[in-house]
Amino acid sequence: MQGQGDDADPVEPTGSALDRVARGELRIRQRPGPGNALGPIKFVFPNDQNIYLHGTPAEQLFDRTRRDFSHGCVRVEDPTGLAEWVLRDQPEWTRDKITEAMNDATKPSRRVSLTRPLPVVLFYSTAAVEPDGTVRFAKDIYGHDQRLDAALR
Repeated sequence: MQGQGDDADPVEPTGSALDRVARGELRIRQRPGPGNALGPIKFVFPNDQNIYLHGTPAEQLFDRTRRDFSHGCVRVEDPTGLAEWVLRDQPEWTRDKITEAMNDATKPSRRVSLTRPLPVVLFYSTAAVEPDGTVRFAKDIYGHDQRLDAALR
């Protein structure tokens, strides 16, 4: 794709196009559909890291203890329910219409804007206290603890 938006122009997959991808002049974007790694829906919100909330065709990943199988995006277990909640102020977006829009591969993908902003907070922590007082530690997959430790020293 040449350009950043949803209306980016497609480019023929030639050797020179692949060279342009390698130089960062073009990007590759997977088409929407049942096999798309982001699943049937992507929730876009402002951030500098291109992080999204999204569905997934690999729902078996929710059964795993370790969940960091993405480049930083957040898989949503019930994307239809989240879409229904996010669009609750827009009554025309019923659950049936959301499901139809997510699953009808014959129609082009579409962007639905919210009528009012919705804050999104992503919180990263490698230590947490359980309700029973047990402290739980998780692997620091992004390396933030090392930077924090250095800053505190």
